[in-house]
Amino acid sequence: MPGSPRAKILETFIFCKYLEFMSTLADQISKTELAGRIFSEGQLHDRLGGSQARRYGLVNRALKDGSLLRIKRGLYMLGNVYRRDPVHPFAVAQALMPGSYISFETALSYHGWIPEAVFATASVSPGRKTLEYAVPGYGTFSFHPLALNDYQFLSSVRYSKAGTRPALIASPLRALMDLVALRKVIWSGPGWVTDGLRIEASHLLDLHCEDFDRLRLVYKHKAAAEFLLELEHAVMAMKQAPDKVTTT
Repeated sequence: MPGSPRAKILETFIFCKYLEFMSTLADQISKTELAGRIFSEGQLHDRLGGSQARRYGLVNRALKDGSLLRIKRGLYMLGNVYRRDPVHPFAVAQALMPGSYISFETALSYHGWIPEAVFATASVSPGRKTLEYAVPGYGTFSFHPLALNDYQFLSSVRYSKAGTRPALIASPLRALMDLVALRKVIWSGPGWVTDGLRIEASHLLDLHCEDFDRLRLVYKHKAAAEFLLELEHAVMAMKQAPDKVTTT
């Protein structure tokens, strides 16, 4: 009889069973090495087994109850409740675009070279088109191709720790020069760097000739190569007379 204690008990039992069924996928994944990672449909197939229809049903239900989050088609991660550790935005970026590396203002902020917080994650991609993705809870991810010489894509790019996992991140100078190449900036003095980007002169003074040498053959466009050379001259002049640093 509706409203009776027995009916309420039955309703509660059914609801609990429903929640148990809904979280089946997340419970299974949370006990594997995928718990704190981004994973593909293929990896889900390996862990869950069963028919395609069964997996499709489990995934859809998990997406609806929030125990599974879709990064983009074919890429997922567990909801916050089921993850052991948070997934860093850099890991999301490199799952979205394998082979890319973190650069531009994002890498400059990571290295502490610019004071502003960066709310979008920007990368250099090996592709031919600029792509952008919006991921709920993580913001915007952009991927930009650059005109680079052969075999120079990862010059001054290293694996660095981001959260619990390493990510490919440009060095500060590489990130700066990638930004120059992307925006097609013409050298007109160090003011664009120190005033426009608000990079402290102390960071530039930490650079050495070897840092510039590693990037000498990276960029195809003459303007970027000339900017690198002029910046090196400006930095070496600053080192010789640090008390006379100018920004124009």
